[in-house]
Amino acid sequence: MGSSSGTKDDSSSFGPSPINVQELVKGGPSISIPQQYIRLNQEPPPSFSFTPTPTIDMSRLLSEDARCRDLELHKLHSTCQDWGIFQVVNHGVSSTLLEKLNHEVEEFYRLPLEEKMKYRIREGEMEGFGTRCRGDGKYDWVDTFNIVTNPVRKRRPHLFPQLPPSLRSTLECYLSELQRLAAKLICLMGKALKIDEKEMTELFDDGLQAVRMACYPPCPKPELVMALTPHSDITLLTILHQVNGVDGLQVKKDGHWLPFNFIPDAFVVNVGDIFQIFSNGVYHSIEHRVSTSREKERMTVTFTVLPNSKADVGPSPSLVNEDNPPLFRTVGMEQYFNDFFTRKLYGKTYLDHMRIQNGNQHSST
Repeated sequence: MGSSSGTKDDSSSFGPSPINVQELVKGGPSISIPQQYIRLNQEPPPSFSFTPTPTIDMSRLLSEDARCRDLELHKLHSTCQDWGIFQVVNHGVSSTLLEKLNHEVEEFYRLPLEEKMKYRIREGEMEGFGTRCRGDGKYDWVDTFNIVTNPVRKRRPHLFPQLPPSLRSTLECYLSELQRLAAKLICLMGKALKIDEKEMTELFDDGLQAVRMACYPPCPKPELVMALTPHSDITLLTILHQVNGVDGLQVKKDGHWLPFNFIPDAFVVNVGDIFQIFSNGVYHSIEHRVSTSREKERMTVTFTVLPNSKADVGPSPSLVNEDNPPLFRTVGMEQYFNDFFTRKLYGKTYLDHMRIQNGNQHSST
């Protein structure tokens, strides 16, 4: 669902695209697809038209009925083990706020290009408006706006504070609600793992959070491009909101790509690589990608949560013992990011880089 977090960039691998996809498609169905967007060796599309994905009911997780709570917590635990992605319903975020957010995001992407370019990704950075190269010389068929939103002191003065006032106000309300929801989910996932809540809150309290507003324009030859490269998120947790109801998300389950079918007003939550590492492999991040539509434009808002800058990324001490040795290395957050941004983003290659092989720790280079 996109890794929009982090503040460091290797400009040789993640440089902004000189092309705006929204502007490109104004040329109509006869446009020529620029070479830097063409991907000829994609894995085949899903062969299934419908795949039910797990749904978690937040009201049941927080119910006063102990049996109801326990059953839903067990469902959450098994879902994080077997899938690493689910839709959360009855999450408590008002439909009125979501409708306003939808409107504001759509209005932002309707602004003239010169207005949006005021927020463009600057050389050597990764926040802002544009599209970044994925490290293989290719770009995804998407225009995005990525901003770090927490800690507040890390907000870049030319980005979030300069947004149109209505969008900025709506995003602030949305972020407040998503912080609350994410904190509850992370603590409940920790509870399912039998990890003390204090250890969980110390991990993510005042951690890095980011928002990614994405617009996936239609493409006359969708088989030639990829809207979002296959990857797993490097985050602790990612929460996706579908703005305009257009599908395109696909997940890789048991070696097969499956289409993801959205429930209206539900959030899609996926386990990030850091949570897989933290759970010492009990939970699994899921590889996912986004396909492009021939006719429909898709918009989404992604909220990502990571540990705070002083935290270590590694298996929880509560889960590691002689009978259950660590499966992943432990590194500081800064090194975790530095390593990530010097590697090609594809599949779960970075998570594999963090694994301990044959009982020996990898070099971090």
